[in-house]
Amino acid sequence: MRKTHFTAFLSALALFSLLMGCNGNKVPPVSERIAKVWTASKVDENSSTVYTKGGTSNIRNYTSFKLDLSAAPTVKYTEYDGNTFTGQYSLPDDNTLKLTNLNPSPTGDNGTITFTINSIDDNNLKLTRTTASQKTGNTTNVYTLTNP
Repeated sequence: MRKTHFTAFLSALALFSLLMGCNGNKVPPVSERIAKVWTASKVDENSSTVYTKGGTSNIRNYTSFKLDLSAAPTVKYTEYDGNTFTGQYSLPDDNTLKLTNLNPSPTGDNGTITFTINSIDDNNLKLTRTTASQKTGNTTNVYTLTNP
């Protein structure tokens, strides 16, 4: 009788330990995954691809484009033409990235640019600008970014 109680106790302990050890893969919050330096790998302007990293027939050269979110809440935003702006960034929700107090103020943006976060993983970030960019001829831009 004593042997069966001991076996049952060990079985219950093993099951409990197994269940406690299975936390699963917890995905870090967007605020942690986005805090990197991002560069353009593909850019669409009004649904037309104008840049692909390494492409030979790019319409626009986005090799200078950089979105540095590595030192929260500070942002360094470099547009395709090399103009750099500094300010703050925030994530009002998991699907929105907001750049504010950009200095100098980008043309027509009053110091604020907002993006919709379409997707994010460890090495890729896809953003859609919520307002048209005057710099690219009032186009709505979709940026596929990578973390180098």
